[in-house]
Amino acid sequence: MASIHLSGRGILAAHQIEAMAGAGLILPEQPFAPGQIQPASLDLRLSARAWRMRASFLPGLGRTVAKCIENVALHEIDLSKGAVLETGCVYVAELMESLALPPEIAAAANPKSSTGRIDVFTRVITDHSREFDLIEAGYTGKLYAEISPRTFPILARAGARLSQVRFRHGHARLDDAGHVALHEREKLVTSAEPSIQGGVAVSIDLSGFGGTSLIGYRAKRHTGLIDIDRLAAHDVLDFWEPIHARGDLVLDPGEFYILASKEAVRVPPDHAAEMTPFDPLVGEFRVHYAGFFDPGFGAAEAGGAGSRAVLEVRSHDVPFILEDGQIVGRLVYEKMAELPKMLYGADLSSNYQAQGLKLSKHFRNPA
Repeated sequence: MASIHLSGRGILAAHQIEAMAGAGLILPEQPFAPGQIQPASLDLRLSARAWRMRASFLPGLGRTVAKCIENVALHEIDLSKGAVLETGCVYVAELMESLALPPEIAAAANPKSSTGRIDVFTRVITDHSREFDLIEAGYTGKLYAEISPRTFPILARAGARLSQVRFRHGHARLDDAGHVALHEREKLVTSAEPSIQGGVAVSIDLSGFGGTSLIGYRAKRHTGLIDIDRLAAHDVLDFWEPIHARGDLVLDPGEFYILASKEAVRVPPDHAAEMTPFDPLVGEFRVHYAGFFDPGFGAAEAGGAGSRAVLEVRSHDVPFILEDGQIVGRLVYEKMAELPKMLYGADLSSNYQAQGLKLSKHFRNPA
Protein backbone atom coordinates (compact mmCIF):
# COMPACT_ATOMS: atom_id res chain seq x y z
CA MET A 1 0.00 0.00 0.00
CA ALA A 2 1.27 3.49 -0.84
CA SER A 3 1.94 5.88 2.02
CA ILE A 4 3.17 9.38 2.75
CA HIS A 5 5.84 10.76 5.04
CA LEU A 6 4.41 11.85 8.41
CA SER A 7 6.69 14.03 10.51
CA GLY A 8 4.40 14.56 13.51
CA ARG A 9 1.22 13.47 15.24
CA GLY A 10 -2.02 15.36 14.84
CA ILE A 11 -4.51 16.54 12.24
CA LEU A 12 -3.17 16.45 8.69
CA ALA A 13 -2.88 19.78 6.89
CA ALA A 14 -4.07 20.55 3.35
CA HIS A 15 -0.73 19.85 1.69
CA GLN A 16 -0.64 16.45 3.41
CA ILE A 17 -4.17 15.70 2.17
CA GLU A 18 -2.98 16.56 -1.35
CA ALA A 19 -0.07 14.17 -0.86
CA MET A 20 -2.50 11.45 0.26
CA ALA A 21 -4.49 11.88 -2.95
CA GLY A 22 -1.30 11.79 -4.99
CA ALA A 23 -0.31 8.53 -3.29
CA GLY A 24 -3.68 6.92 -4.04
CA LEU A 25 -4.89 6.99 -0.42
CA ILE A 26 -7.88 9.16 -1.41
CA LEU A 27 -9.66 8.01 -4.57
CA PRO A 28 -12.10 10.53 -6.05
CA GLU A 29 -14.48 9.65 -8.89
CA GLN A 30 -13.69 13.04 -10.42
CA PRO A 31 -10.80 15.47 -9.88
CA PHE A 32 -11.10 17.61 -6.77
CA ALA A 33 -13.15 20.77 -7.19
CA PRO A 34 -11.65 24.20 -6.43
CA GLY A 35 -11.66 24.85 -2.71
CA GLN A 36 -12.53 21.27 -1.84
CA ILE A 37 -9.38 20.86 0.24
CA GLN A 38 -9.58 23.08 3.31
CA PRO A 39 -6.68 23.96 5.69
CA ALA A 40 -7.20 20.77 7.71
CA SER A 41 -10.04 18.88 6.06
CA LEU A 42 -11.45 17.61 2.79
CA ASP A 43 -15.00 18.34 1.64
CA LEU A 44 -16.90 15.22 0.56
CA ARG A 45 -19.12 15.36 -2.55
CA LEU A 46 -22.39 13.59 -3.16
CA SER A 47 -22.30 11.12 -6.03
CA ALA A 48 -25.23 10.54 -8.38
CA ARG A 49 -26.99 7.76 -6.44
CA ALA A 50 -28.97 8.07 -3.24
CA TRP A 51 -31.71 6.08 -1.54
CA ARG A 52 -34.69 6.96 0.62
CA MET A 53 -34.34 4.72 3.67
CA ARG A 54 -36.93 3.21 5.97
CA ALA A 55 -34.70 4.05 8.96
CA SER A 56 -31.20 5.04 9.95
CA PHE A 57 -28.73 2.20 10.43
CA LEU A 58 -25.16 1.17 11.11
CA PRO A 59 -23.75 -1.85 9.25
CA GLY A 60 -21.80 -3.37 12.14
CA LEU A 61 -19.05 -5.91 11.71
CA GLY A 62 -19.42 -8.22 8.77
CA ARG A 63 -21.86 -6.11 6.72
CA THR A 64 -21.34 -3.58 3.97
CA VAL A 65 -23.38 -0.42 3.51
CA ALA A 66 -24.50 -1.69 0.10
CA LYS A 67 -25.98 -4.81 1.71
CA CYS A 68 -27.84 -2.70 4.28
CA ILE A 69 -29.21 -0.50 1.50
CA GLU A 70 -30.59 -3.60 -0.20
CA ASN A 71 -32.46 -4.50 2.98
CA VAL A 72 -33.63 -1.06 4.19
CA ALA A 73 -34.00 1.19 1.12
CA LEU A 74 -37.47 2.22 -0.05
CA HIS A 75 -36.42 3.54 -3.46
CA GLU A 76 -33.41 4.88 -5.37
CA ILE A 77 -32.97 8.57 -6.21
CA ASP A 78 -30.98 10.07 -9.10
CA LEU A 79 -29.03 13.12 -7.94
CA SER A 80 -27.41 13.80 -11.30
CA LYS A 81 -30.04 16.43 -12.14
CA GLY A 82 -31.02 17.29 -8.59
CA ALA A 83 -33.65 15.90 -6.23
CA VAL A 84 -35.70 17.18 -3.31
CA LEU A 85 -34.85 15.66 0.07
CA GLU A 86 -37.83 16.04 2.39
CA THR A 87 -37.84 16.87 6.08
CA GLY A 88 -38.30 14.00 8.50
CA CYS A 89 -36.90 11.46 6.03
CA VAL A 90 -33.62 9.54 6.05
CA TYR A 91 -31.51 9.24 2.91
CA VAL A 92 -28.19 7.58 2.17
CA ALA A 93 -26.02 8.80 -0.70
CA GLU A 94 -22.83 7.46 -2.21
CA LEU A 95 -19.92 9.87 -1.98
CA MET A 96 -17.47 10.59 -4.78
CA GLU A 97 -14.47 9.99 -2.51
CA SER A 98 -13.26 6.54 -1.48
CA LEU A 99 -10.35 5.80 0.86
CA ALA A 100 -7.42 3.42 1.06
CA LEU A 101 -5.96 4.52 4.38
CA PRO A 102 -2.62 3.22 5.66
CA PRO A 103 -2.64 1.65 9.14
CA GLU A 104 -1.28 4.80 10.80
CA ILE A 105 -3.99 7.20 9.57
CA ALA A 106 -7.58 7.35 10.85
CA ALA A 107 -10.29 9.84 9.90
CA ALA A 108 -13.36 11.55 11.31
CA ALA A 109 -16.20 13.40 9.58
CA ASN A 110 -18.79 16.00 10.47
CA PRO A 111 -21.27 18.27 8.66
CA LYS A 112 -19.91 21.42 7.04
CA SER A 113 -20.83 24.67 8.79
CA SER A 114 -23.37 25.65 6.13
CA THR A 115 -25.01 22.23 6.40
CA GLY A 116 -25.44 22.44 10.15
CA ARG A 117 -26.82 25.97 9.99
CA ILE A 118 -29.78 24.83 7.89
CA ASP A 119 -30.50 21.92 10.25
CA VAL A 120 -29.51 19.17 7.86
CA PHE A 121 -28.20 16.25 9.88
CA THR A 122 -25.48 14.36 7.99
CA ARG A 123 -23.27 11.51 9.10
CA VAL A 124 -20.66 9.52 7.20
CA ILE A 125 -20.93 5.72 7.14
CA THR A 126 -18.35 3.13 6.11
CA ASP A 127 -18.55 -0.60 5.52
CA HIS A 128 -18.47 -2.64 8.77
CA SER A 129 -18.73 0.50 10.90
CA ARG A 130 -20.19 0.46 14.41
CA GLU A 131 -20.06 4.26 14.83
CA PHE A 132 -21.06 7.18 12.64
CA ASP A 133 -18.44 9.63 11.36
CA LEU A 134 -15.43 7.65 12.65
CA ILE A 135 -13.27 5.94 10.03
CA GLU A 136 -10.84 3.39 11.38
CA ALA A 137 -7.13 3.52 10.60
CA GLY A 138 -6.39 1.38 7.57
CA TYR A 139 -9.95 1.53 6.18
CA THR A 140 -10.24 0.75 2.48
CA GLY A 141 -13.55 1.23 0.73
CA LYS A 142 -16.38 3.53 -0.25
CA LEU A 143 -17.88 6.34 1.82
CA TYR A 144 -21.58 7.09 2.21
CA ALA A 145 -23.48 9.98 3.74
CA GLU A 146 -26.66 9.63 5.75
CA ILE A 147 -28.71 12.80 5.19
CA SER A 148 -31.74 13.86 7.20
CA PRO A 149 -33.18 17.37 6.70
CA ARG A 150 -34.79 18.28 10.02
CA THR A 151 -36.47 21.66 9.38
CA PHE A 152 -36.14 22.75 5.72
CA PRO A 153 -36.54 20.56 2.61
CA ILE A 154 -33.45 20.84 0.42
CA LEU A 155 -32.63 20.53 -3.26
CA ALA A 156 -29.43 18.49 -3.62
CA ARG A 157 -27.35 17.51 -6.64
CA ALA A 158 -24.37 15.31 -7.38
CA GLY A 159 -21.25 17.24 -6.45
CA ALA A 160 -22.84 19.01 -3.47
CA ARG A 161 -20.62 19.18 -0.41
CA LEU A 162 -22.50 18.55 2.84
CA SER A 163 -19.80 16.84 4.92
CA GLN A 164 -16.10 17.15 5.51
CA VAL A 165 -13.48 14.67 6.67
CA ARG A 166 -10.25 15.25 8.55
CA PHE A 167 -7.34 12.84 8.80
CA ARG A 168 -5.44 12.10 11.98
CA HIS A 169 -2.03 10.58 12.65
CA GLY A 170 -1.87 9.30 16.21
CA HIS A 171 -3.32 11.05 19.25
CA ALA A 172 -2.66 14.77 19.72
CA ARG A 173 -5.77 16.01 21.57
CA LEU A 174 -4.89 18.34 24.42
CA ASP A 175 -5.64 17.51 28.04
CA ASP A 176 -6.70 20.19 30.52
CA ALA A 177 -3.10 21.17 31.29
CA GLY A 178 -2.42 21.47 27.56
CA HIS A 179 -5.49 23.68 27.10
CA VAL A 180 -4.38 25.93 29.97
CA ALA A 181 -0.89 26.29 28.50
CA LEU A 182 -2.21 26.99 25.00
CA HIS A 183 -4.68 29.59 26.31
CA GLU A 184 -1.90 31.36 28.21
CA ARG A 185 0.12 31.48 24.99
CA GLU A 186 -2.62 32.25 22.46
CA LYS A 187 -5.71 33.50 24.37
CA LEU A 188 -8.13 31.01 22.83
CA VAL A 189 -11.29 32.81 23.97
CA THR A 190 -11.90 36.36 25.14
CA SER A 191 -13.09 35.32 28.62
CA ALA A 192 -10.87 36.74 31.33
CA GLU A 193 -10.63 33.38 33.11
CA PRO A 194 -12.35 30.68 31.04
CA SER A 195 -13.50 27.43 32.54
CA ILE A 196 -11.19 24.69 31.28
CA GLN A 197 -12.44 21.22 32.05
CA GLY A 198 -12.57 18.74 29.22
CA GLY A 199 -12.04 21.67 26.85
CA VAL A 200 -12.41 25.46 26.88
CA ALA A 201 -15.90 26.63 27.86
CA VAL A 202 -17.97 28.91 25.63
CA SER A 203 -21.12 30.67 26.79
CA ILE A 204 -24.24 32.04 25.11
CA ASP A 205 -24.74 35.69 24.18
CA LEU A 206 -28.32 36.85 24.76
CA SER A 207 -27.50 40.55 25.10
CA GLY A 208 -27.82 41.55 21.42
CA PHE A 209 -25.54 41.85 18.38
CA GLY A 210 -24.40 44.77 16.28
CA GLY A 211 -25.86 47.39 18.60
CA THR A 212 -29.35 45.88 18.30
CA SER A 213 -31.50 43.62 20.45
CA LEU A 214 -31.19 40.74 17.96
CA ILE A 215 -29.87 37.60 19.69
CA GLY A 216 -30.64 34.85 17.19
CA TYR A 217 -33.08 33.18 14.84
CA ARG A 218 -35.73 30.49 15.22
CA ALA A 219 -36.41 28.35 12.14
CA LYS A 220 -39.87 28.55 10.61
CA ARG A 221 -41.83 25.46 9.69
CA HIS A 222 -43.45 24.63 6.33
CA THR A 223 -41.12 26.80 4.26
CA GLY A 224 -39.98 26.55 0.68
CA LEU A 225 -36.93 24.67 -0.56
CA ILE A 226 -33.34 25.56 0.16
CA ASP A 227 -31.17 24.96 -2.89
CA ILE A 228 -27.89 24.03 -1.26
CA ASP A 229 -25.83 25.06 -4.29
CA ARG A 230 -27.24 28.60 -4.49
CA LEU A 231 -25.51 31.17 -2.32
CA ALA A 232 -27.15 34.35 -1.01
CA ALA A 233 -30.30 33.32 -2.91
CA HIS A 234 -32.89 32.96 -0.14
CA ASP A 235 -34.66 35.63 1.87
CA VAL A 236 -34.03 35.38 5.61
CA LEU A 237 -37.58 36.14 6.69
CA ASP A 238 -38.99 33.39 4.48
CA PHE A 239 -37.19 30.84 6.62
CA TRP A 240 -36.33 32.45 9.96
CA GLU A 241 -38.02 34.33 12.78
CA PRO A 242 -35.65 36.87 14.41
CA ILE A 243 -35.40 36.62 18.21
CA HIS A 244 -34.78 39.71 20.32
CA ALA A 245 -33.34 40.04 23.80
CA ARG A 246 -35.75 39.56 26.68
CA GLY A 247 -33.32 38.58 29.42
CA ASP A 248 -33.46 34.85 28.83
CA LEU A 249 -34.56 32.41 26.14
CA VAL A 250 -36.77 29.36 26.49
CA LEU A 251 -35.77 26.61 24.08
CA ASP A 252 -38.87 24.77 22.90
CA PRO A 253 -38.43 21.04 22.21
CA GLY A 254 -38.25 20.27 18.53
CA GLU A 255 -37.44 23.85 17.51
CA PHE A 256 -34.15 24.84 15.84
CA TYR A 257 -32.23 28.00 16.76
CA ILE A 258 -29.19 29.86 15.48
CA LEU A 259 -27.42 31.62 18.35
CA ALA A 260 -23.83 32.71 19.00
CA SER A 261 -21.19 32.56 21.70
CA LYS A 262 -20.44 35.49 23.97
CA GLU A 263 -16.73 34.86 23.57
CA ALA A 264 -14.73 35.45 20.43
CA VAL A 265 -12.83 32.27 19.60
CA ARG A 266 -9.31 31.89 18.24
CA VAL A 267 -7.73 28.79 16.70
CA PRO A 268 -3.98 29.29 16.25
CA PRO A 269 -2.36 28.09 13.01
CA ASP A 270 -0.70 25.05 14.61
CA HIS A 271 -3.94 23.69 16.08
CA ALA A 272 -7.48 22.75 15.09
CA ALA A 273 -10.49 22.63 17.39
CA GLU A 274 -13.78 20.82 17.76
CA MET A 275 -16.85 21.78 19.79
CA THR A 276 -18.57 19.10 21.80
CA PRO A 277 -22.09 18.85 20.32
CA PHE A 278 -23.84 17.74 23.48
CA ASP A 279 -22.88 18.06 27.15
CA PRO A 280 -25.50 16.68 29.57
CA LEU A 281 -23.73 18.43 32.44
CA VAL A 282 -24.87 21.85 31.18
CA GLY A 283 -28.31 20.97 29.80
CA GLU A 284 -30.36 18.62 27.65
CA PHE A 285 -29.75 20.38 24.34
CA ARG A 286 -27.46 20.10 21.35
CA VAL A 287 -25.36 23.17 20.52
CA HIS A 288 -23.45 22.20 17.38
CA TYR A 289 -23.80 19.94 14.35
CA ALA A 290 -20.71 21.12 12.48
CA GLY A 291 -18.16 21.22 15.26
CA PHE A 292 -14.81 21.46 13.44
CA PHE A 293 -12.82 24.70 13.50
CA ASP A 294 -9.95 24.95 11.01
CA PRO A 295 -6.54 26.39 11.94
CA GLY A 296 -6.67 30.17 11.55
CA PHE A 297 -10.34 30.56 12.56
CA GLY A 298 -10.55 33.92 14.32
CA ALA A 299 -6.76 34.31 14.24
CA ALA A 300 -4.98 37.57 13.40
CA GLU A 301 -2.59 35.65 11.11
CA ALA A 302 -5.59 34.84 8.88
CA GLY A 303 -7.24 38.24 8.87
CA GLY A 304 -9.40 37.67 11.93
CA ALA A 305 -9.57 39.34 15.29
CA GLY A 306 -11.53 36.63 17.03
CA SER A 307 -14.74 35.13 15.64
CA ARG A 308 -17.87 34.14 17.52
CA ALA A 309 -18.84 30.49 17.48
CA VAL A 310 -22.26 30.23 15.84
CA LEU A 311 -24.36 27.64 17.65
CA GLU A 312 -26.92 25.33 16.07
CA VAL A 313 -29.20 24.65 19.02
CA ARG A 314 -31.95 22.08 19.50
CA SER A 315 -33.48 21.19 22.87
CA HIS A 316 -34.23 17.55 23.71
CA ASP A 317 -37.58 16.44 25.14
CA VAL A 318 -38.24 19.30 27.60
CA PRO A 319 -38.20 23.12 27.44
CA PHE A 320 -34.95 24.60 28.70
CA ILE A 321 -34.21 28.17 29.83
CA LEU A 322 -30.95 29.74 28.68
CA GLU A 323 -29.54 32.76 30.54
CA ASP A 324 -27.11 35.29 29.09
CA GLY A 325 -23.54 34.14 29.74
CA GLN A 326 -24.51 30.54 30.52
CA ILE A 327 -21.93 27.89 29.52
CA VAL A 328 -23.32 25.86 26.62
CA GLY A 329 -20.37 23.95 25.19
CA ARG A 330 -16.64 23.35 25.17
CA LEU A 331 -13.93 23.62 22.54
CA VAL A 332 -11.38 20.81 22.43
CA TYR A 333 -8.09 21.64 20.71
CA GLU A 334 -5.77 19.29 18.88
CA LYS A 335 -2.31 19.75 17.42
CA MET A 336 -1.73 19.86 13.69
CA ALA A 337 0.67 17.24 12.34
CA GLU A 338 2.38 20.01 10.34
CA LEU A 339 1.87 23.75 10.10
CA PRO A 340 -0.68 24.42 7.30
CA LYS A 341 0.44 26.35 4.25
CA MET A 342 -2.99 28.02 4.07
CA LEU A 343 -5.27 29.15 6.88
CA TYR A 344 -8.99 29.56 7.32
CA GLY A 345 -9.84 33.16 6.51
CA ALA A 346 -7.74 35.46 4.36
CA ASP A 347 -6.10 32.69 2.34
CA LEU A 348 -9.46 31.23 1.28
CA SER A 349 -11.95 34.12 1.50
CA SER A 350 -13.74 31.94 4.06
CA ASN A 351 -17.44 32.58 4.63
CA TYR A 352 -17.41 32.71 8.42
CA GLN A 353 -14.15 34.41 9.36
CA ALA A 354 -14.66 37.35 11.77
CA GLN A 355 -18.32 36.34 12.08
CA GLY A 356 -20.74 37.45 14.73
CA LEU A 357 -24.28 36.10 14.58
CA LYS A 358 -24.46 34.74 11.04
CA LEU A 359 -26.82 32.47 9.14
CA SER A 360 -25.57 30.07 6.49
CA LYS A 361 -24.24 31.38 3.21
CA HIS A 362 -27.49 30.38 1.46
CA PHE A 363 -29.27 33.51 2.76
CA ARG A 364 -29.07 37.12 1.66
CA ASN A 365 -27.88 39.52 4.32
CA PRO A 366 -30.99 41.04 5.97
CA ALA A 367 -31.44 44.75 5.29
